[in-house]
Amino acid sequence: MIPPVRALPRRVFGPGPTGSARALPEEVPVALVFNGSTQAVMMATPDDLEDFAYGFALSEGIATPSEIVSVEAVAQAQGIELRIWLVPGAGSRLAERRRSMSGPVGCGLCGIDSLDQAIRAPDPVGPGGLHLRADQVLAAVAALPPLQSLHEQTRAMHAAGWWTAAGMVALREDVGRHNALDKLAGHVIRNGDPASGAAVITSRVSIDMVQKVAALGSGLLIAVSAPTAAAVDLADALGITLVALARGPRFEVFSHPQRISEVVDVH
Repeated sequence: MIPPVRALPRRVFGPGPTGSARALPEEVPVALVFNGSTQAVMMATPDDLEDFAYGFALSEGIATPSEIVSVEAVAQAQGIELRIWLVPGAGSRLAERRRSMSGPVGCGLCGIDSLDQAIRAPDPVGPGGLHLRADQVLAAVAALPPLQSLHEQTRAMHAAGWWTAAGMVALREDVGRHNALDKLAGHVIRNGDPASGAAVITSRVSIDMVQKVAALGSGLLIAVSAPTAAAVDLADALGITLVALARGPRFEVFSHPQRISEVVDVH
């Protein structure tokens, strides 16, 4: 399979170290093929692809983990086919969630062919789940950089981490922020309790990122960057605590603050 990082030669102008090469992330077409039918082609980092398959299927409403029979990553000349086979009957949702074009790394809704699909609202999450103190929110964000090994090499990767009462227990990276979150979701639904943790992301929060967290079943989303207004509206409607702009000693809570105690005063 293709390594996630490749060193390429370059010329350096200006002060500082030069070196002979720089590590850069690979960005390859990954076709998500369900029961023999391609549903999406995403530009992604060729790493943690089985997690990607499970997370994409869940967040796109195509299949639950129990409906996935097998996942196989097959290298092709043009990229990678991620072949996902579902149990009989599970494929009925494929036509409803059809995608008709490739998605660039920054795209979460590319190719969806109806407005209803774009603004879909997953089931609301329950009122319980993980509750955090303000210092734990800041600790969750601070725990990201030491675990971002691909970003440390390339300075060009997004990350999504899973924070629980035990700390940061998983992290996935990708050149696409949506892909990183899908990979994390795939890991969590196969290895943990989605209601017992918080998704912690390095990117901005758009509406589709909230949709993915809701589909996972987590009630807490923590982001380093800002949310869109639509993302806040959806998080509020779905019962998700949306924490954003979590940098340094402060953060802002935009919806359902009851899961955060001793909230930092941002005024």
